[in-house]
Amino acid sequence: MKKFVVGDWLGRASLSLALAIGVAAAPASAQVAPPREPFGHDGGGRGFGVGLILLPLLGGAIAISAANAGKGEAPPPLSSEPPPRRPPPRAAPHLTTRVSPPPPGETRFRPSELLVEISSAAPPAAVAAVLRRHRLVEAEAASIGLIGVSVRLWRIPDARPVAAVERELAGEAALASVQPNYVYAIQDDAAPPADAPPAPPQYALAKLNVDAALTAAASEPVRVAVIDTAIDDSHPDLIGAVEARFDAIGGATPPRAFDHGTAIAGAIAARGRLKGVDPNARILSARAFDSDGAGEFGATFALLKAIDWAARERAKVVNMSFAGPPDPALNDIVAAALAKGVTLVAAAGNAGPKSPPLYPAADQGVLAVTATDADDKRYEKANLGRYIAVAAPGVDVLLPAPEGGYALQTGTSVSAALVSGVAALMLSRRPEARPADVRKWLTATAAPLGGGVRQNEFGAGLADARRAADAATAK
Repeated sequence: MKKFVVGDWLGRASLSLALAIGVAAAPASAQVAPPREPFGHDGGGRGFGVGLILLPLLGGAIAISAANAGKGEAPPPLSSEPPPRRPPPRAAPHLTTRVSPPPPGETRFRPSELLVEISSAAPPAAVAAVLRRHRLVEAEAASIGLIGVSVRLWRIPDARPVAAVERELAGEAALASVQPNYVYAIQDDAAPPADAPPAPPQYALAKLNVDAALTAAASEPVRVAVIDTAIDDSHPDLIGAVEARFDAIGGATPPRAFDHGTAIAGAIAARGRLKGVDPNARILSARAFDSDGAGEFGATFALLKAIDWAARERAKVVNMSFAGPPDPALNDIVAAALAKGVTLVAAAGNAGPKSPPLYPAADQGVLAVTATDADDKRYEKANLGRYIAVAAPGVDVLLPAPEGGYALQTGTSVSAALVSGVAALMLSRRPEARPADVRKWLTATAAPLGGGVRQNEFGAGLADARRAADAATAK
C-alpha cells in the first residue's frame, strides 16, 4: 500500500509539472505553424498530451526508485545512450555439399588436390568466387555425362591439409560434392615368387576351358574397354585389336608406360603367337595410369573420364585391373555404368589376405576376380573377401610385352583381364544381356575350388569359359 501511495502522489506531481510545461510552451508554439496533431489538439494541448504520455512512465519510475530506496538499494543510473542492440542470431549454414574427407589413417590420395562436383545451378561467377575465397586453383574441368555432372580438379597451392580445406568448402552452395583425388595402383607383381617354378606357357587358356572352336563361334565382336596404361598396339599379337584410344591424363608417355596395358590387352584379345580369351574382341584403350618408377598409378579424376569415355564408345565390358581405397565418386560412376548395362570387371587386389577390401572390386555389382596358379592354388598375395566373384589364372601367365616382346605376368590384374575376355565371349552370344546376367552365368558355371567352402578365397570358383558361353547361349 505504501508503494502505491508514493507512486500515486508522485504521479500527481508529474501531472502538475507536465501541465505547467505545456502551458509555458504554448505561446512559443503559437509562433510557428504547428504540425498535425495525433489527437487533434492545438498547440496548447501539446504540452498536456506530452504530460499524459510521460505521466505513467515517470510516475512508475519514481515509484520503483522509492521502493528500492525503501530497501536500501541504489536506483539504476540514468543514461542518455540508447540500450545496445542485440545482433540477430546467425542461422546455421545450410550444408548442401557432400563432403567426403579421407578416413582416419587413409593416405592414398594426392595431398594437394581436391575433386569437386559443381552444382548444376551454379553460375561460373559463383564458382570463381569460391576459388578466390578459399585460395584454390582450378587445374582442369570435365563434364562426366554418365552421371550428368561437371567435375573439377582443384589444387591447394599452400600446405593446407586436404581434410581441412574440405571442411572449409562444406557450406558453399555452388558445390555438390568435395572429396580427395584418390590414388589407385595397377595390381601386377612384375617378379614371380622365387620358389615358384615357371608355369607352362599359356596354361591359363586351358585352365579356363578356352579353345579355338569356342572363340571361332563368336557371333558379334564385343567392345572391351581397358582402363590402364597405354597399349603398344603395334605388337604383332595385337595388330587390329585396338579400335579406339583415349588419353585421360595427357602429357608425354613414359618409356615403361606401355608394359601393363599391353599385357592386359593381350590377355583379353591377343591374336598372334599368343591368343587371348576372345581374339574377336575390340579393345578400347583408355590411358589413365603411368609409371613413376615404383609402379603404375592413376587417380580418381582420370578414372572418371576414362569410364565415361568407355560408356560413350559403347563398351560392353570395362576391365579395371587396379585397386585402391573406397571412393564416393568412383562408386557413383560404377553404379551409373552398371545401370547403363556395362559389365565391370576388377582385380580383387594384391595386398594380401589381411588387407581390407579394395575398390572398385568391392563396389556392389562389380565382378571381383582373384588369382590362382597352375595348381589351382590361390596367389599368396591375393586379397580375401566375400566380395570376390570368381577366380582365374594369375601367376606366371605369358603375355605380350612392348616392342614385340613377351613376359610372364603375375597378379589379380591378369586374372581380371582373363575374366573380361570370358565376359566378352558370353556377350558375343547374348548382346542384350545385363551385368547381372553375366554374373549369374559366370558364377553358376565356375568350378568350385578349395572344397567349395572357401568362397572368401575363390568366390564361386575357377571361371569356365565354355560352360559360361553355353549358359549365355541357352534360351
